[in-house]
Amino acid sequence: MPDDLTERIIGAAIEVHRELGPGLLESIYEEALCYEFELQHIAHQRQVPADAVYKGRLIKGRESTSSWRTRLSSR
Repeated sequence: MPDDLTERIIGAAIEVHRELGPGLLESIYEEALCYEFELQHIAHQRQVPADAVYKGRLIKGRESTSSWRTRLSSR
């Protein structure tokens, strides 16, 4: 069973997709999702680099719209 934060993040993404629909630039969805996170009091950081290991090789992460870190807001 997903935890509460996971459910809230997925719900926010679904809400953005319902409002905007498909076919827009990724930057528009990023901006809208960050706004939705604010509305739902989900603290987040944008464009956080993250490294990964691929077939035993370290892949250095770059800033990416798909790299968000979230935590529950204390608001």
